[in-house]
Amino acid sequence: MNIADRATYLAELVDRMRQSEPNGVVSIVCHGHSVPAGYSATPLVATFDAYPHLLHRGLKERFPFAVLNVIVTAIGGENSAGGAARFEADALCHRPEVVTIDYALNDRGIGLAEAEKNWRAMIEAALARGAKVILMTPTADLREAGTALKEHAEQIRTLAGEYEVGLADSLAAFEAYAAGPQAALSDLMSWVNHPNRAGHELVARELMRWFPIRYA
Repeated sequence: MNIADRATYLAELVDRMRQSEPNGVVSIVCHGHSVPAGYSATPLVATFDAYPHLLHRGLKERFPFAVLNVIVTAIGGENSAGGAARFEADALCHRPEVVTIDYALNDRGIGLAEAEKNWRAMIEAALARGAKVILMTPTADLREAGTALKEHAEQIRTLAGEYEVGLADSLAAFEAYAAGPQAALSDLMSWVNHPNRAGHELVARELMRWFPIRYA
């Protein structure tokens, strides 16, 4: 199985968002840990520099007729065990059309097997409610010396393919930037494990790719 096709996965929703007549509220939930919550140089929370807000702005510019809510249900310091435990009550209660899931930075502390169980529970619960899902690989951690971050990212990519849902590959975007001339991961970071606005813009760009304007 393959990751969902960006050109078609959200096609019905995109068509609704393009309509010039009132078409109801579109709700997107960003679920996860400190990064979507907006933590910057701890304890500063830079909400308006974080990717959920940047996604909201980008979508409103692309779809000016849409009534759009981007709802952040992220909690700093949380891993996917906590996220899965409160997923129904805190995320799915908003009846979202799209849910993003972002826990890999903190899931290194619970390991791949436990993280996989929690991610599967959230994916399956969202799909059962009719929501589209976009899984997110982690942003960077300047302290990362081993392979844990890459292993969690690869597991998320595998899950996206198995469930045929969306994938915003933040880690790949960060690594591609750092591979450029006169570039470094630190350019994208406000803290050892929190992106700055430039880093969040890369993540928002990956998410925006799932909302292409379609022409009849």
